[in-house]
Amino acid sequence: MDKLNLIPTDKIVGRLRFENPWWISKEVPEIYGAMPKRLYFDLFYPYVEDVSVRRAVVLMGPRRVGKTVMLFHSIQELIRNGVNPQRIFFVAVDNPIYVHLGLEDLLSLCMEALCLPNLNGCYVFFDEIQYLKDWERQLKILVDSYPDTKFIVSGSAAAALRWHSTESGAGRLTNFMLPPLTFQEYIHLKKLDHLLTQGTVEYGENSLAYALTHDIKVLNKEFVNYLNFGGYPEVVLSEKIQSDMGRYVKSDIVDKVLLRDLPSLYGIKDVQELNRFFTYIAYNTGNEFSYEKMCRDSGIQKTTLKKYLEYLEAAFLIKVLNKVDVNAKRFKRVTAFKVYLTNPSLRTALFSPISETDSEMGNMVETAILSQWMHREKLDLTYARWKEGRNEGEVDLVLVDEKKFSALWGVEIKWTNRYFDVPKELHSLIQFCFENYFDKALVTSVDKLGLKVIGNLRLTFVPAALYAYNIGDITLRMKNG
Repeated sequence: MDKLNLIPTDKIVGRLRFENPWWISKEVPEIYGAMPKRLYFDLFYPYVEDVSVRRAVVLMGPRRVGKTVMLFHSIQELIRNGVNPQRIFFVAVDNPIYVHLGLEDLLSLCMEALCLPNLNGCYVFFDEIQYLKDWERQLKILVDSYPDTKFIVSGSAAAALRWHSTESGAGRLTNFMLPPLTFQEYIHLKKLDHLLTQGTVEYGENSLAYALTHDIKVLNKEFVNYLNFGGYPEVVLSEKIQSDMGRYVKSDIVDKVLLRDLPSLYGIKDVQELNRFFTYIAYNTGNEFSYEKMCRDSGIQKTTLKKYLEYLEAAFLIKVLNKVDVNAKRFKRVTAFKVYLTNPSLRTALFSPISETDSEMGNMVETAILSQWMHREKLDLTYARWKEGRNEGEVDLVLVDEKKFSALWGVEIKWTNRYFDVPKELHSLIQFCFENYFDKALVTSVDKLGLKVIGNLRLTFVPAALYAYNIGDITLRMKNG
């Protein structure tokens, strides 16, 4: 029996009709159409619409950040802009019914379902593409074979997607990264934009345009809620899911990535060990590690640890931050590094929600702020740590200019107002600024906003929630600009 005929063709065509209701109704299902759009949609949609360049669009990102919804919003927008609904195909590649079919087979069946003579002017969406073996080669062939058809694909196992799309699809694929929700997007989805107003903050000798708030208490309450539940659009919009966050995120994100995606893509044999290792990292998000300490704590060999860290980072579950010294110079040998979850609410899902006064708040705020910066690709973010005699110092976040081997700025992330009252106690930050000839730096607080001057150094204090919001806001404006 021909392997393509294991499942009768009419059953497959029936499934395709079910997945593409707009072929008849001329609109996307209400469940998707009614969902609010992520702010990143306005950045993504022009890639979908652009038919002037013969390239497929690859929408990448972690699980449950809204990739499939964004595809449906794109379909909705195409229909609104006058594209014939019967020229738009959507195929969820991970559905078992398509198990032995290649991309070309699926295209042929879509044409058969609609009795189309050709694919001119068609928009083809393949969701969860990574489950199809050799997808990048197949996609490249389609792009070359059908110059008048636009292909858009999405996938969650980003490690495979990024590697394959850069290696095999050179010149034919455009990558678009969809990260977890920023705090700005969280505020937007919850329709709380009224909490923010446009203002300015003093930074060094200059004033920066900055979103401020007239009610920091309410904004902080939402910030803590964001730390606990805010990384995933569905969780933000559903109290029911929030009440059972552990099951939702664990089964749908952690288990599928750790127990299914990564093992199947990389041949990881001991999935329970990987799961335990990830849980250990999640609990200690924001802490400094060494391979020796990790080996001791986990009982896993160093070579395996390195592999696990590489996989988890490639799958967008963690971010590893490397260390520089007080002069922002890299160490010749990597002895220590920090590991952060890419999404603070992953920790809540695995353990329990935290409150403003919990001891973990410092690390969670650091994790959240780093996750806002991750939306800017190609930034060389590090942290500084040094030891001189008995004196040790650390600065939480340092941006390094790779070409000049020097620091561009340093930020101290705090969840306390203490240093606003006694800024001279920020010994590490003051020393770091002195060593790098900085005359300004930023420090976060719980709710204090203002400028403190120590000699020639001007320290701008900003509430952590506002800082997180503004990173997302400025990043989006830069990308739109």
